[in-house]
Amino acid sequence: MGVRFPVAERFVSINGEGLSSGKLAAFVRFAGCNLDCSYCDTRWANAPDVAVEMLSVEELVEWVCSSGVSAVTLTGGEPLLQPDLNPLVDRLLRVCEPHPLQVEIETNGSLPVAQLVGIRGLLADEGFSDRLHLTLDWKTPATGMGASDEELIDASMKENTCLLNENDAVKFVVSSSEDVSFARRKADEAGLWDRCTVLLSPLWGQVDPAWIVDAMRAEGLTEARLQLQLHKILWPQAAKGV
Repeated sequence: MGVRFPVAERFVSINGEGLSSGKLAAFVRFAGCNLDCSYCDTRWANAPDVAVEMLSVEELVEWVCSSGVSAVTLTGGEPLLQPDLNPLVDRLLRVCEPHPLQVEIETNGSLPVAQLVGIRGLLADEGFSDRLHLTLDWKTPATGMGASDEELIDASMKENTCLLNENDAVKFVVSSSEDVSFARRKADEAGLWDRCTVLLSPLWGQVDPAWIVDAMRAEGLTEARLQLQLHKILWPQAAKGV
């Protein structure tokens, strides 16, 4: 039967966040995650008994190409848990000509991205434009994780962020001055400012985004960007399909 992916949902909507915010994309949400963040807004997709479609690479590629959009966002859950994600990404980047896809992967950053970056390098060598974008979520104290988990994630993020470029982003979800200071410290230590885009995203419903602007001024975060989750502004009551 071949490789099949547990897909919790698929739909077409705008990207609510990231560097493609506001752009239409075909979303593929995979089931399951290796973390349990306190602010997770897709926890339903991580439940062991969540209903899924088991779809092959061919079925996913066909659906994305038939959607009529020029971008696809792979998310979760945690998409990097899928052992055959790399072949899927490679196929998506090579099909749908003459309107090639932009592929964005949203990951919690706790798993290696080296193979995905390797795919990007191979495509560049073959003359393809750079169309693979990674958004890594560096977990702040707002996640409520223990010290040991934070240390493991920090170690993984430091390895991963060394491989990022100007097409990628690192997101920090913030809800306090502690979170903002954390974001600045980690971005400084990892040298993110000259490598990729740094996004500060308010914890939805817990902090006024205007407060983050004040915090950015106070911390001198002139290279960071405030990110608002457009899908939550447009469809505040929707938990799925947006």
